[in-house]
Amino acid sequence: MSPKDGNTETMSIFSPQLSARFEALANKYPVRRSALIPMLLYAQDEIGYLSDAAIHEIAGRLSLTELDVRNVASYYSMLRFKPAGKYNVQVCTNISCMLRGAYEVYERFQDELGIGHKGVTKDGIFSLEEVECIGACCWAPAIQVNYDFHDELTPEHVPGILADYRGQARGKGGR
Repeated sequence: MSPKDGNTETMSIFSPQLSARFEALANKYPVRRSALIPMLLYAQDEIGYLSDAAIHEIAGRLSLTELDVRNVASYYSMLRFKPAGKYNVQVCTNISCMLRGAYEVYERFQDELGIGHKGVTKDGIFSLEEVECIGACCWAPAIQVNYDFHDELTPEHVPGILADYRGQARGKGGR
């Protein structure tokens, strides 16, 4: 039997805790497909990105095709198909952020990290991407680092933000 058949005790690439969470999510909704986006987010949190194996297993758990899962996942900029850094920096350059200096902030991140769009630093600590909107228009320009928001930024804020996350990566606290 497979997860598609409702058996969660088969081999899974996910931890037992996440497998149980997936089963609870799939049973929570009248239409199992409704659990797809939360499952994709939790899978990405656990393994770092949406691997072929993750997509295969999630599709099976929800009785969907892998193409269905990929089509949904590819629509959302927060979902990734390749590994990102420990801290994924997303710089919003939508109209509100752009008008208040988002491109200058983005350029400063590129300069400080030495990477471009969808790049990952050599040490694997940071990845960088330009995104369309993170829903923080009132506090533009804004960025999101994993699930943390930073708003009303200027290029001068960038080194301090990066230093905080570098400190966290080294186990020295930070935010």
